[in-house]
Amino acid sequence: MNPQHDMTPDNSPGSAPASASSTPPAAATLGELKATGYTHRPVREEIRDNLLAKLAAGEDPWPGLHGLQHTVIPQVERALIAGHDIVLLGERGQGKTRLLRSLAMLLDEWIPAVADTDLREDPLAPITEATRLRVELEGDDLPIVWVHREDRYAEKLATPDTSVADLIGDVDPMRVAEGRRLGDPETIHYGLIPRSNRGLVAINELPDLAERIQVAMLNVMEERDVQIRGYMLRLPLDVLVVASANPEDYTNRGRIITPLKDRFGAEIRTHYPLALEDEIAVITQEADLVAEIPPVLLEILARYTRALRESPAVNQRSGVSARFSIAGAETVAAAALRRATIRGEDTAVARLVDLEAAVDVLSGKIEFESGEEGREWETLEYLLRTATAEAIRSHLRGVDFTPLITALDGSVTVSTGEQVTAEEFLAGLPELGESDLYDKVADIFGATTPGTRAAAIELALEGLYLSRKIAKDSGEGETIYG
Repeated sequence: MNPQHDMTPDNSPGSAPASASSTPPAAATLGELKATGYTHRPVREEIRDNLLAKLAAGEDPWPGLHGLQHTVIPQVERALIAGHDIVLLGERGQGKTRLLRSLAMLLDEWIPAVADTDLREDPLAPITEATRLRVELEGDDLPIVWVHREDRYAEKLATPDTSVADLIGDVDPMRVAEGRRLGDPETIHYGLIPRSNRGLVAINELPDLAERIQVAMLNVMEERDVQIRGYMLRLPLDVLVVASANPEDYTNRGRIITPLKDRFGAEIRTHYPLALEDEIAVITQEADLVAEIPPVLLEILARYTRALRESPAVNQRSGVSARFSIAGAETVAAAALRRATIRGEDTAVARLVDLEAAVDVLSGKIEFESGEEGREWETLEYLLRTATAEAIRSHLRGVDFTPLITALDGSVTVSTGEQVTAEEFLAGLPELGESDLYDKVADIFGATTPGTRAAAIELALEGLYLSRKIAKDSGEGETIYG
């Protein structure tokens, strides 16, 4: 383990990203660095050692990733231990980018680099002739800087207009104009990959890169040299290349050329969460909610998303992103806050009526099969009813609703809607005599406030309607059960 591990308050590979107050080690010259006992370590070895240390300690190297622990994560860990470059294949919203970004936490928190160099060269293992000359001339007085792991992760969204200069580099005409000869390596302005030396380069949507740009990456990934406009620079770059791609991009927008695919040591397929609990955990973690949403509504959203992924009416090649349920939760919370603001409620709590309103703005995130024109809204409504019924059944199975069904005898109704407050809804409920049915329902859903109590009972009414025990009439923002 490198000595710099002992020189900082917290540099474990799984710790939170450093704040502005994180203090780098004190060594400022090559001589001071040598005195610490520092030794050079390649980035792949660094990641391997830190990953194995976390696994041995029983720590989770991948916080915030749900539903991939027994499938994708073991494959990624094996690839990193083997020192392989990685490409992740999967539909949108499967956590590919989050997984790539989490790799940075497996780097040492701080590493030393020669000051005033473009390629973050290790003082004990310089890779350019100019830096080797500086080390020879300045010796132990050579100034060094400390680079934080956050600065060692570079991410590039592949776009068709990406050039070789962006990724690899090009001749800098200003440096030529300064008097350097054209063949001088000092005239080169390095691109993203060389500048990520001793770090990670993540390329999102790799097939979107033009094939000629992908060709430019071949030598960088295998021979580790850089070719720029006829220059042959033998740079032993120390960089781990990771990428993401949608499998459909192989035939639609573009493809990963075969030689480049061959240079990735690991090709790993990702997937959506397999368990309902993981789907809910993703929503809870990622959604920025402006109002309280009872857990059962998040469960309905998760079930709804999963139902869409299984529907033959939906284009599964496009996928149903986790962003669908995340945006849905945020919209539901916004609807609750809007009602609370307009009607003067003290606390904004979402109810089922808000979920139905949110679907109106989510339909654009779904791509349907070509033969489903005109039936899109029917499909969305049907699957929402199905998800709602499944969630309500899982919580309220075995509850006797006879007192409530009897109370709704045809002359008594219950009204709710987007602009009906929780207090108004509760005040409009029929009396059930000595029955404590409302309290039972509230207890099942953990409802302790008027808002959550109204949400729980509204779900019970919807469950009775979906099981055809009572009727329901909806229109113009109002719903009447009876």
